[in-house]
Amino acid sequence: MRFLPGGVTVEGTPGENLVVPAAWAGIALRGACGGEGTCGRGRQGAVKYQERGRARGNMAVEVVRERWKGRVIEVTLGREPNRVSFGGDGALPFLHFEGPIPHRPAVVLEVWDRVDGDFPPLLFGAFGPVLQDPAEWARRAVALGADMVALRLVSTDPDGFNAGAPEAVNGAQAVAAAVDVPLIVLGCGVESRDAEVLPAVAAALEGRGCLIGTVTAENYRPVVEACKIHGHAVVATSPLDINLAKQLNILITDAGLPLERIVMDPSIGPLGYGLDYAYSIMERMRLGALGGDRMLAPPVVCFVGYEAWKTKEALAVDRPEWGEQAERAVLWEAVTAATLAQAGGSLFVFRHPEAMRRFQKQIGELMAGWRDER
Repeated sequence: MRFLPGGVTVEGTPGENLVVPAAWAGIALRGACGGEGTCGRGRQGAVKYQERGRARGNMAVEVVRERWKGRVIEVTLGREPNRVSFGGDGALPFLHFEGPIPHRPAVVLEVWDRVDGDFPPLLFGAFGPVLQDPAEWARRAVALGADMVALRLVSTDPDGFNAGAPEAVNGAQAVAAAVDVPLIVLGCGVESRDAEVLPAVAAALEGRGCLIGTVTAENYRPVVEACKIHGHAVVATSPLDINLAKQLNILITDAGLPLERIVMDPSIGPLGYGLDYAYSIMERMRLGALGGDRMLAPPVVCFVGYEAWKTKEALAVDRPEWGEQAERAVLWEAVTAATLAQAGGSLFVFRHPEAMRRFQKQIGELMAGWRDER
C-alpha cells in the first residue's frame, strides 16, 4: 500500500488494520474508524480509503493535515544553564506531521515544606528519610529525573501549622539553594493566605525565574504584581471552564503580566473523578489556541499527583480485590497524566517518582524519532 501525499510504500496483510502498517511507516493515523478504513475521514489526520485499491490488495491512503494558524505559547523557567521550556506546540498533541512540537511535556516532582497528616503513607517508602528535609527531598527529586521541583508551602495553611511569610521564605530559599533546576512555588490553597505569603516568596527568589501560584480571580493582584517586579511566571487557577480560564488570563494581562508568563491550571480531575470532562475542556483549550485565540494559548499545568492521591483507589489499603495498593496508586497517577498529555497538557506535577518514570517512558516513545529542542 502507498500512503499519500508522501508516497511512502509499505507491505500489509489482507484484512490488517491500517494503523499497523502506517505505524511501521512512521505515519500516525487517527480516524473515527480506528484504522479500519471504513470512515473515509477522521477528526484529525483523516484517512481516505480507496475502495479500488483495496479490491486489488493495494491501498492508497491520504493523510489529511489540519492547517493551524495559532500555536501554544512557549514558556521558559529557571536560569542558565538549567532553563526549561515547554509549550510552543503548533499541532494537536503528538501529531508531529501537522506542525511543530518543539518540547516534550516537562515533568515535576512535588516537595512539601512540612509533611503533615494528609501526606499519603505510601509515599514515605518512595522517598524515605529525606521527607523530613525539603532541601534534601528536592535534591532527591532531581536525582530521580525531575525537570523541575514544585515546593508546596503546606505549613502556611492557617488551619494547620499556620506558618507565616518569614518561615515560608526561609523554606523556599533553602530549597532554591539546594537545586539548580527551575522551581515552582505553590501556596497552601487558602486564597487570603497565599496573597500574603507568595509576594514575599517571589521577592526572596528574584532572579530564579520561578513559577508562582496559584492565583485566582480573588487573589491575583498582589501575587501578579510581585511576579511582574521580580521576574516570575504565575499559575492561573480557575474552575474547569473555558470562559473562566480566559477571563482570569485577561485580568492578569490587564494587570501587566504578559501571556508568556502565564501557565493555566484548569483544575483537572483524576482518573474516575471527572477525567473525561477535564480531557474535553483541555482539548478545547488546545483547539482554541491553535485556532488563534491568544487568551487560550498559555500552556497548561496538570497537578496529577495532587488529584490522584486524593482518590480512594490510591489510598485504600483494605481492597485486595482492586489489586496491590502500591501498584494501583502509581497506576492511578500515571494513567491520569498519560491521558491528559493526549488532551494537551504541557507541564505535569507528580508525587510518586515511579508514576513520573512510567509517564516519561511513554512520552519518550511518543516523541521518538522527532527532534526535541530542549
